[in-house]
Amino acid sequence: MRDIDALFTYRLRQADETLLDAERMLDGKFSARSIVNRAYYAMFYSVLALLLKFEIRVKTSRHTGALSVFDQEFVHTGRIDRSFSKMLHRVFEARQEVDYKEFVEFSHDEAKEAVKSAGEFVRAIKALTIA
Repeated sequence: MRDIDALFTYRLRQADETLLDAERMLDGKFSARSIVNRAYYAMFYSVLALLLKFEIRVKTSRHTGALSVFDQEFVHTGRIDRSFSKMLHRVFEARQEVDYKEFVEFSHDEAKEAVKSAGEFVRAIKALTIA
């Protein structure tokens, strides 16, 4: 197994585990802030897996760089529906708010919507990468 294949498998597993964490957190007494964070990271790890699968390098370690490459390579080319980009960016913005802005409140329903989006997103990425 090539190193890139091993890293792809690792990132996809990481996405699955993080999504499962977010789903379990919904059922517990966790903050919406923590749930949104986990939902976003499930999506982010799946983007990293997708880029690895197609051997697309990202020249920056910033999240916005990976999201931009995702949009350029997969959304603008029609390889994935634009709705998935909208989901990703919506949850990314929510994660930015809950992690970095003061006095931001998210409801349990908003966190639930982020987890739902993350689940749909991860499944779509898997459909593109596991054939």
